[in-house]
Amino acid sequence: MDLRKRAFRLLAELNKAVLPKQWNRDLTRLSKPRKLLAAYRYWVTRNAL
Repeated sequence: MDLRKRAFRLLAELNKAVLPKQWNRDLTRLSKPRKLLAAYRYWVTRNAL
């Protein structure tokens, strides 16, 4: 496993522990900061896989 993938997996674990979950909410009705947070979590998860 390369360093980039390990870094993203570490970020994903930190996100899971610290940031609020967005999966049970309607993403189209979120405020702008919550949309950015959901997009960030998606980006990190996608790169960690």
